[in-house]
Amino acid sequence: MSYENTLLVIKGASRSFGQVVAVKNFSLQVKDGEFVCLLGPSGCGKTTLLRIIAGFETLDSGDVLMNGESIIDLPPYRRTMNMVFQSYALFPHMSVFENIAFSQFLKKKPKEEVARKVRKMLQLVQLEGFETRGPNQLSGGQCQRVALARALINEPKVLLLDEPLGALDLKIRKQMQIELKNIQEKLRITFIYVTHDQEEALVMSDRIVLMNEGEIMQVGTPKRIYNHPNSKFSAMFVGENNLLKGTVVKVNSDCLVISVDGLELFANRTINVKTGDPVTLAIRPEKLRITGELEGKSFGNQIRGKMVDAVFFGSVVKYYLRISENITMVAEDRITDESNARSIKIGDGVTLAFTRESLNVFPE
Repeated sequence: MSYENTLLVIKGASRSFGQVVAVKNFSLQVKDGEFVCLLGPSGCGKTTLLRIIAGFETLDSGDVLMNGESIIDLPPYRRTMNMVFQSYALFPHMSVFENIAFSQFLKKKPKEEVARKVRKMLQLVQLEGFETRGPNQLSGGQCQRVALARALINEPKVLLLDEPLGALDLKIRKQMQIELKNIQEKLRITFIYVTHDQEEALVMSDRIVLMNEGEIMQVGTPKRIYNHPNSKFSAMFVGENNLLKGTVVKVNSDCLVISVDGLELFANRTINVKTGDPVTLAIRPEKLRITGELEGKSFGNQIRGKMVDAVFFGSVVKYYLRISENITMVAEDRITDESNARSIKIGDGVTLAFTRESLNVFPE
Protein backbone atom coordinates (compact mmCIF):
# COMPACT_ATOMS: atom_id res chain seq x y z
CA MET A 1 0.00 0.00 0.00
CA SER A 2 1.35 3.43 -0.86
CA TYR A 3 0.17 6.71 0.56
CA GLU A 4 0.79 10.30 -0.21
CA ASN A 5 1.79 12.18 2.94
CA THR A 6 2.87 8.95 4.67
CA LEU A 7 4.21 9.86 8.10
CA LEU A 8 4.91 6.58 9.86
CA VAL A 9 5.91 3.22 8.35
CA ILE A 10 6.22 -0.06 10.26
CA LYS A 11 8.12 -2.66 8.24
CA GLY A 12 8.11 -6.34 9.18
CA ALA A 13 8.11 -5.64 12.93
CA SER A 14 8.47 -8.74 15.14
CA ARG A 15 8.85 -9.02 18.91
CA SER A 16 8.85 -12.10 21.13
CA PHE A 17 9.06 -12.60 24.88
CA GLY A 18 10.58 -16.04 25.39
CA GLN A 19 8.32 -18.49 23.55
CA VAL A 20 5.48 -15.96 23.26
CA VAL A 21 5.29 -14.10 19.94
CA ALA A 22 3.72 -10.72 20.71
CA VAL A 23 4.09 -9.09 17.27
CA LYS A 24 4.72 -11.09 14.10
CA ASN A 25 5.97 -9.60 10.81
CA PHE A 26 3.74 -6.53 11.20
CA SER A 27 3.76 -3.95 8.39
CA LEU A 28 1.65 -0.79 8.20
CA GLN A 29 1.74 2.69 6.69
CA VAL A 30 0.10 5.56 8.57
CA LYS A 31 -0.82 8.80 6.85
CA ASP A 32 -0.09 12.22 8.32
CA GLY A 33 -3.19 13.40 10.22
CA GLU A 34 -4.84 9.96 10.21
CA PHE A 35 -6.74 8.40 13.14
CA VAL A 36 -5.80 4.71 13.23
CA CYS A 37 -7.24 2.26 15.75
CA LEU A 38 -5.40 -0.95 16.65
CA LEU A 39 -8.29 -3.24 17.52
CA GLY A 40 -8.20 -6.79 18.84
CA PRO A 41 -8.68 -9.05 21.85
CA SER A 42 -6.53 -8.81 24.97
CA GLY A 43 -3.07 -10.25 24.38
CA CYS A 44 -3.10 -9.79 20.60
CA GLY A 45 -0.03 -7.50 20.60
CA LYS A 46 -1.65 -4.05 20.36
CA THR A 47 0.11 -2.48 23.34
CA THR A 48 3.44 -4.14 22.50
CA LEU A 49 3.25 -2.61 19.02
CA LEU A 50 2.43 0.81 20.50
CA ARG A 51 5.43 0.54 22.85
CA ILE A 52 7.65 -0.42 19.90
CA ILE A 53 6.55 2.72 18.04
CA ALA A 54 7.14 4.83 21.17
CA GLY A 55 10.60 3.31 21.75
CA PHE A 56 9.77 1.58 25.05
CA GLU A 57 10.25 -1.88 23.47
CA THR A 58 12.99 -3.04 21.12
CA LEU A 59 12.45 -5.01 17.91
CA ASP A 60 13.72 -8.52 17.26
CA SER A 61 13.50 -7.69 13.55
CA GLY A 62 11.95 -5.05 11.33
CA ASP A 63 12.03 -1.26 11.30
CA VAL A 64 10.01 1.83 12.19
CA LEU A 65 10.38 4.90 9.99
CA MET A 66 9.22 8.47 10.51
CA ASN A 67 9.18 10.65 7.41
CA GLY A 68 11.22 7.99 5.64
CA GLU A 69 13.99 7.74 8.26
CA SER A 70 14.48 4.90 10.72
CA ILE A 71 13.85 5.81 14.36
CA ILE A 72 14.51 2.45 16.04
CA ASP A 73 17.83 3.65 17.45
CA LEU A 74 16.34 6.86 18.86
CA PRO A 75 15.40 6.92 22.57
CA PRO A 76 11.73 7.70 23.35
CA TYR A 77 12.41 11.32 24.32
CA ARG A 78 13.93 12.05 20.90
CA ARG A 79 10.97 10.69 18.93
CA THR A 80 8.41 13.32 17.94
CA MET A 81 5.57 11.51 19.66
CA ASN A 82 3.88 11.25 23.02
CA MET A 83 1.88 8.53 24.76
CA VAL A 84 -1.35 8.67 26.79
CA PHE A 85 -2.00 5.79 29.19
CA GLN A 86 -5.17 4.28 30.61
CA SER A 87 -3.91 4.94 34.15
CA TYR A 88 -3.52 8.72 33.47
CA ALA A 89 -0.08 8.68 35.20
CA LEU A 90 -0.60 12.18 36.64
CA PHE A 91 1.66 13.50 39.39
CA PRO A 92 -0.59 13.48 42.50
CA HIS A 93 1.37 16.25 44.28
CA MET A 94 1.10 18.67 41.32
CA SER A 95 -1.76 20.89 40.24
CA VAL A 96 -3.47 20.58 36.86
CA PHE A 97 -1.33 23.47 35.59
CA GLU A 98 1.90 21.89 36.82
CA ASN A 99 1.03 18.46 35.37
CA ILE A 100 0.38 19.92 31.94
CA ALA A 101 3.41 22.22 32.07
CA PHE A 102 5.85 19.61 33.44
CA SER A 103 7.59 18.75 30.15
CA GLN A 104 7.89 22.42 29.24
CA PHE A 105 9.63 23.21 32.53
CA LEU A 106 12.04 20.32 31.90
CA LYS A 107 12.88 21.93 28.56
CA LYS A 108 13.47 25.22 30.43
CA LYS A 109 10.91 27.13 28.36
CA PRO A 110 10.17 30.74 29.40
CA LYS A 111 7.41 30.96 32.03
CA GLU A 112 5.28 33.29 29.90
CA GLU A 113 5.41 30.88 26.95
CA VAL A 114 4.57 27.92 29.19
CA ALA A 115 1.59 29.74 30.72
CA ARG A 116 0.29 30.65 27.27
CA LYS A 117 0.57 27.08 26.00
CA VAL A 118 -1.07 25.63 29.13
CA ARG A 119 -4.02 28.03 28.75
CA LYS A 120 -4.35 26.94 25.13
CA MET A 121 -4.37 23.27 26.17
CA LEU A 122 -6.90 23.86 28.94
CA GLN A 123 -9.18 25.54 26.45
CA LEU A 124 -8.74 22.67 23.99
CA VAL A 125 -9.72 19.99 26.56
CA GLN A 126 -12.40 22.21 28.14
CA LEU A 127 -10.79 22.50 31.58
CA GLU A 128 -10.46 26.27 31.87
CA GLY A 129 -10.61 27.30 35.54
CA PHE A 130 -9.20 23.97 36.79
CA GLU A 131 -5.56 25.12 36.87
CA THR A 132 -5.08 25.02 40.64
CA ARG A 133 -6.91 21.76 41.35
CA GLY A 134 -5.08 18.56 42.18
CA PRO A 135 -5.72 15.21 40.46
CA ASN A 136 -7.59 13.96 43.54
CA GLN A 137 -10.13 16.78 43.01
CA LEU A 138 -10.97 15.65 39.47
CA SER A 139 -13.25 13.02 37.99
CA GLY A 140 -11.85 10.21 35.86
CA GLY A 141 -12.85 12.00 32.67
CA GLN A 142 -11.19 15.23 33.82
CA CYS A 143 -7.98 13.35 34.73
CA GLN A 144 -7.91 11.87 31.25
CA ARG A 145 -8.29 15.34 29.74
CA VAL A 146 -5.31 16.54 31.78
CA ALA A 147 -3.26 13.56 30.58
CA LEU A 148 -4.24 14.37 27.01
CA ALA A 149 -3.32 18.06 27.42
CA ARG A 150 0.03 17.10 28.96
CA ALA A 151 0.83 15.02 25.87
CA LEU A 152 -0.46 17.54 23.32
CA ILE A 153 1.44 20.51 24.76
CA ASN A 154 4.61 19.00 23.26
CA GLU A 155 3.07 19.33 19.78
CA PRO A 156 3.87 15.72 18.81
CA LYS A 157 3.63 14.51 15.23
CA VAL A 158 2.12 11.26 16.51
CA LEU A 159 0.01 10.73 19.63
CA LEU A 160 -0.08 7.15 20.92
CA LEU A 161 -3.08 6.26 23.08
CA ASP A 162 -3.21 2.98 25.02
CA GLU A 163 -6.87 2.31 25.90
CA PRO A 164 -7.13 5.80 27.44
CA LEU A 165 -10.88 5.55 28.11
CA GLY A 166 -10.91 2.03 29.54
CA ALA A 167 -11.26 3.16 33.17
CA LEU A 168 -14.21 5.49 32.52
CA ASP A 169 -17.88 4.64 32.95
CA LEU A 170 -19.99 4.12 29.84
CA LYS A 171 -21.59 7.57 29.58
CA ILE A 172 -18.33 9.49 30.09
CA ARG A 173 -16.48 7.13 27.75
CA LYS A 174 -18.94 7.78 24.90
CA GLN A 175 -18.65 11.54 25.47
CA MET A 176 -14.85 11.37 25.48
CA GLN A 177 -14.83 9.33 22.25
CA ILE A 178 -16.50 12.20 20.41
CA GLU A 179 -14.33 14.84 22.07
CA LEU A 180 -11.10 12.98 21.27
CA LYS A 181 -12.12 12.66 17.64
CA ASN A 182 -12.99 16.37 17.49
CA ILE A 183 -9.61 17.31 19.02
CA GLN A 184 -7.78 15.10 16.53
CA GLU A 185 -9.64 16.61 13.58
CA LYS A 186 -8.98 20.12 14.86
CA LEU A 187 -5.24 19.62 15.40
CA ARG A 188 -4.72 17.17 12.47
CA ILE A 189 -2.23 15.19 14.56
CA THR A 190 -1.79 11.52 13.74
CA PHE A 191 -3.47 9.39 16.43
CA ILE A 192 -2.65 5.70 16.90
CA TYR A 193 -5.21 4.39 19.34
CA VAL A 194 -5.26 0.98 21.04
CA THR A 195 -8.59 -0.52 22.07
CA HIS A 196 -10.36 -3.87 22.42
CA ASP A 197 -13.75 -2.13 22.19
CA GLN A 198 -15.02 -2.56 18.63
CA GLU A 199 -17.70 0.12 19.03
CA GLU A 200 -15.02 2.62 20.10
CA ALA A 201 -12.95 1.79 17.00
CA LEU A 202 -15.98 2.12 14.70
CA VAL A 203 -16.93 5.53 16.14
CA MET A 204 -13.51 7.17 16.22
CA SER A 205 -11.15 5.88 13.54
CA ASP A 206 -10.40 6.70 9.93
CA ARG A 207 -8.94 3.19 9.59
CA ILE A 208 -9.09 0.09 11.76
CA VAL A 209 -6.21 -2.37 12.00
CA LEU A 210 -7.76 -5.58 13.30
CA MET A 211 -5.18 -7.77 15.07
CA ASN A 212 -5.05 -11.28 16.47
CA GLU A 213 -2.08 -13.18 17.88
CA GLY A 214 0.36 -10.46 16.84
CA GLU A 215 -0.71 -10.35 13.20
CA ILE A 216 -2.93 -8.13 11.05
CA MET A 217 -6.24 -9.82 10.24
CA GLN A 218 -7.83 -6.96 8.28
CA VAL A 219 -7.20 -3.28 7.56
CA GLY A 220 -9.89 -0.92 6.32
CA THR A 221 -12.36 1.83 7.07
CA PRO A 222 -14.87 1.13 9.86
CA LYS A 223 -17.66 0.80 7.29
CA ARG A 224 -15.62 -1.60 5.15
CA ILE A 225 -14.66 -3.86 8.04
CA TYR A 226 -18.20 -3.88 9.46
CA ASN A 227 -19.97 -4.60 6.17
CA HIS A 228 -17.32 -6.75 4.48
CA PRO A 229 -15.33 -8.79 7.03
CA ASN A 230 -12.66 -10.88 5.34
CA SER A 231 -12.72 -13.81 7.79
CA LYS A 232 -14.79 -15.48 10.48
CA PHE A 233 -12.59 -13.77 13.06
CA SER A 234 -13.38 -10.31 11.64
CA ALA A 235 -17.08 -11.14 11.39
CA MET A 236 -17.29 -12.27 15.01
CA PHE A 237 -15.04 -9.65 16.59
CA VAL A 238 -16.52 -6.55 14.96
CA GLY A 239 -20.23 -6.36 15.69
CA GLU A 240 -22.63 -9.28 16.01
CA ASN A 241 -23.16 -11.93 13.35
CA ASN A 242 -25.20 -15.07 12.82
CA LEU A 243 -22.77 -17.77 11.66
CA LEU A 244 -24.08 -20.69 9.61
CA LYS A 245 -22.06 -23.68 8.40
CA GLY A 246 -22.94 -24.95 4.95
CA THR A 247 -21.79 -26.67 1.78
CA VAL A 248 -21.61 -25.22 -1.73
CA VAL A 249 -24.06 -27.12 -3.95
CA LYS A 250 -23.91 -24.93 -7.06
CA VAL A 251 -21.58 -22.26 -8.44
CA ASN A 252 -23.22 -19.82 -10.85
CA SER A 253 -21.50 -16.96 -12.68
CA ASP A 254 -22.68 -14.37 -10.13
CA CYS A 255 -23.94 -16.30 -7.12
CA LEU A 256 -23.41 -19.35 -4.93
CA VAL A 257 -26.09 -21.81 -3.88
CA ILE A 258 -25.30 -23.12 -0.40
CA SER A 259 -27.00 -25.87 1.57
CA VAL A 260 -27.33 -25.09 5.28
CA ASP A 261 -28.89 -27.86 7.37
CA GLY A 262 -31.24 -28.76 4.54
CA LEU A 263 -31.99 -25.15 3.60
CA GLU A 264 -30.91 -23.68 0.25
CA LEU A 265 -29.47 -20.16 0.47
CA PHE A 266 -28.13 -17.78 -2.17
CA ALA A 267 -25.05 -15.57 -1.75
CA ASN A 268 -23.03 -13.36 -4.06
CA ARG A 269 -19.97 -15.05 -5.50
CA THR A 270 -17.22 -13.15 -3.68
CA ILE A 271 -14.76 -16.03 -3.14
CA ASN A 272 -13.40 -18.83 -5.30
CA VAL A 273 -15.01 -22.11 -4.24
CA LYS A 274 -16.25 -25.22 -5.97
CA THR A 275 -19.17 -27.58 -5.50
CA GLY A 276 -18.80 -29.60 -2.32
CA ASP A 277 -16.62 -27.05 -0.49
CA PRO A 278 -17.55 -26.36 3.16
CA VAL A 279 -18.14 -22.66 3.91
CA THR A 280 -19.31 -20.42 6.73
CA LEU A 281 -21.99 -17.78 6.16
CA ALA A 282 -22.25 -14.63 8.27
CA ILE A 283 -25.21 -12.26 8.39
CA ARG A 284 -25.80 -9.35 10.75
CA PRO A 285 -29.00 -9.32 12.85
CA GLU A 286 -30.09 -5.95 11.43
CA LYS A 287 -29.96 -7.38 7.88
CA LEU A 288 -32.72 -9.90 8.69
CA ARG A 289 -36.30 -8.85 7.96
CA ILE A 290 -39.04 -10.58 9.97
CA THR A 291 -42.31 -11.18 8.11
CA GLY A 292 -45.36 -13.29 8.80
CA GLU A 293 -45.51 -15.36 5.61
CA LEU A 294 -43.34 -16.16 2.61
CA GLU A 295 -43.06 -13.24 0.20
CA GLY A 296 -41.88 -12.85 -3.38
CA LYS A 297 -38.27 -13.45 -4.35
CA SER A 298 -37.20 -9.81 -4.00
CA PHE A 299 -35.17 -10.60 -0.88
CA GLY A 300 -33.46 -13.61 -2.44
CA ASN A 301 -33.51 -15.73 0.74
CA GLN A 302 -36.53 -16.66 2.87
CA ILE A 303 -36.54 -19.22 5.65
CA ARG A 304 -39.22 -20.22 8.14
CA GLY A 305 -38.69 -20.30 11.88
CA LYS A 306 -40.34 -19.98 15.26
CA MET A 307 -39.99 -17.08 17.71
CA VAL A 308 -38.42 -18.39 20.92
CA ASP A 309 -37.53 -15.12 22.70
CA ALA A 310 -37.54 -11.32 22.37
CA VAL A 311 -35.23 -9.09 24.43
CA PHE A 312 -35.72 -5.32 24.78
CA PHE A 313 -32.50 -3.24 24.57
CA GLY A 314 -33.99 0.26 24.64
CA SER A 315 -33.86 1.48 21.06
CA VAL A 316 -33.71 -2.05 19.61
CA VAL A 317 -35.37 -5.40 20.20
CA LYS A 318 -33.52 -8.64 19.50
CA TYR A 319 -35.61 -11.59 18.37
CA TYR A 320 -34.32 -15.13 18.80
CA LEU A 321 -35.69 -17.51 16.19
CA ARG A 322 -35.39 -21.29 16.01
CA ILE A 323 -34.85 -22.26 12.38
CA SER A 324 -34.11 -25.93 12.94
CA GLU A 325 -32.89 -28.23 15.68
CA ASN A 326 -29.33 -27.05 14.97
CA ILE A 327 -29.87 -23.37 14.07
CA THR A 328 -31.04 -20.41 16.14
CA MET A 329 -30.70 -16.95 14.60
CA VAL A 330 -30.89 -13.44 16.04
CA ALA A 331 -32.75 -10.64 14.23
CA GLU A 332 -32.68 -7.00 15.30
CA ASP A 333 -35.39 -4.40 14.93
CA ARG A 334 -34.98 -0.70 15.73
CA ILE A 335 -37.86 0.77 17.72
CA THR A 336 -38.72 4.40 16.95
CA ASP A 337 -41.94 4.53 18.97
CA GLU A 338 -44.37 2.23 20.75
CA SER A 339 -46.55 1.86 17.67
CA ASN A 340 -43.93 0.07 15.56
CA ALA A 341 -43.06 -2.58 18.16
CA ARG A 342 -43.83 -5.99 16.66
CA SER A 343 -46.88 -7.94 17.80
CA ILE A 344 -45.20 -11.31 17.16
CA LYS A 345 -45.46 -13.53 20.22
CA ILE A 346 -43.26 -16.29 21.56
CA GLY A 347 -44.09 -19.48 19.69
CA ASP A 348 -45.34 -17.71 16.53
CA GLY A 349 -44.11 -18.93 13.17
CA VAL A 350 -42.25 -16.27 11.17
CA THR A 351 -40.29 -15.83 7.95
CA LEU A 352 -36.78 -14.40 7.89
CA ALA A 353 -36.07 -12.62 4.61
CA PHE A 354 -32.65 -11.33 3.57
CA THR A 355 -30.80 -10.42 0.40
CA ARG A 356 -27.95 -12.46 -0.97
CA GLU A 357 -25.78 -9.28 -0.81
CA SER A 358 -26.12 -9.31 2.98
CA LEU A 359 -24.48 -12.74 3.29
CA ASN A 360 -20.70 -12.84 3.75
CA VAL A 361 -19.14 -16.17 2.75
CA PHE A 362 -15.87 -17.55 4.13
CA PRO A 363 -14.07 -20.76 3.16
CA GLU A 364 -14.18 -23.26 6.02
